[in-house]
Amino acid sequence: MNQFSSNVDGPTAAATPDTGVPLIFQILNAARELQGRLESSLDELDLSPGKAGVLKTLARAGKPVPLSELAECNKCVRSNVTQLVDRLEADGLVRRTDDPDDRRVTLASLTDKGRKAYVLAQRVVDQHEQEILNVLSPKEAAALVKVLRELTGQQE
Repeated sequence: MNQFSSNVDGPTAAATPDTGVPLIFQILNAARELQGRLESSLDELDLSPGKAGVLKTLARAGKPVPLSELAECNKCVRSNVTQLVDRLEADGLVRRTDDPDDRRVTLASLTDKGRKAYVLAQRVVDQHEQEILNVLSPKEAAALVKVLRELTGQQE
């Protein structure tokens, strides 16, 4: 079924029959709810999703990473990554160093405390992921991923 129906004034969002709420708002509401739950759980670790994302990037790299690469991997502008790294450094989770090959480049790496924080954050993410998978069958989960990629224009 098409998500829009036309009327004299132009296209309007079609409400889903079971709720009367347009599908777009159901998707946005679900996303906000899931994000709020995740943020609440990460907040117990004194982390945000942004901080957890930087820790994940650094943990997976296994070596110091330029701030510009951190920005790219976390899909944000360099100034945001700089602020995140500032906070993570103040928390003792990340350290900055100069790139020995290019003094203009600043590298970030995890501290031991940062590695531990990453492991805890990943457990929280895994728990929330499992809660979603408990509601969906494997086939439904695969279909949802496919639909979300199509809606956002992402390639598989």
